[in-house]
Amino acid sequence: MNARRTDLALEAHALFRAAQKDDAIDGLTLTERTRRGCAVTTVTVEGEAASRALGKPRGTYVTLDLRALSPEAPAYTERAALALRDELRALLEGTVDTALVVGLGNRAMTPDVIGPRAADHVPATRHLKGCAAFGALADVSVLTPGVLGTTGLEAELVRGAVETVRPDLVVAVDALASQSLGRVCTTVQLTDAGIVPGSGVGNHRRALTRETLGVPVLAVGVPTVVDAATLALDLLDEAGADLPDPAALRGQGSVMVTPRDIDARAEQLARVVGFGVGLALQPSLSLDELRALID
Repeated sequence: MNARRTDLALEAHALFRAAQKDDAIDGLTLTERTRRGCAVTTVTVEGEAASRALGKPRGTYVTLDLRALSPEAPAYTERAALALRDELRALLEGTVDTALVVGLGNRAMTPDVIGPRAADHVPATRHLKGCAAFGALADVSVLTPGVLGTTGLEAELVRGAVETVRPDLVVAVDALASQSLGRVCTTVQLTDAGIVPGSGVGNHRRALTRETLGVPVLAVGVPTVVDAATLALDLLDEAGADLPDPAALRGQGSVMVTPRDIDARAEQLARVVGFGVGLALQPSLSLDELRALID
């Protein structure tokens, strides 16, 4: 399984099952359903054996597949955002009074822009709580900490914000890597297991989890890249060719593949994620009202 790289628990499960020729993994369950016409798969990692097998921390991993919706349709953003909102609310299991939304990533690197751009579409309401007209809103703060290469800080900024705001929940949004090109910018993964910033572009940094921050962390990830060696192995496998040593394919470093229209697709998915997160945290608002707050 380790020869092919993916941040999606759904794909990691499929790779392990194919390698072991066995559907059963102790401490792991997989369920499938639909949400607003979209396929939803939930992988629950409960046991240590399942955690080791998938290379994922214990937790619930929900994969929302948006491929049933047409990105060109006028209502795409709204339908996708509402589906994401519903899945987020199911994970939240109730309302949240205070939340911190963290948009992870580098605005100067298009495949890594999902987090910061999604944060732009989540209305910050912490400063409005003293106004009677906004009394029904949750207390939401929004942070885009940048990346270590430009600030020298990242997890430290998030920890400082958590200590200041003392939220009930942190929602972290970041780019991921998928095994399949078909899942790039068409899939959203939600998990209560936290996140390691930069994992999507191969630059792993300090984890943001309940253990490191002291509060629950809900991670929202969108795959924007595919590891080139993983893609090559999949193409060779599909062609029935003998598979080479994965280390030989990787050479001296890691190369990521992304669609040529990644700028437009990332911007569209950033709106979907931002709106979905905002609506999940503010159940009293409609999408139009959410947009009005952002504007």
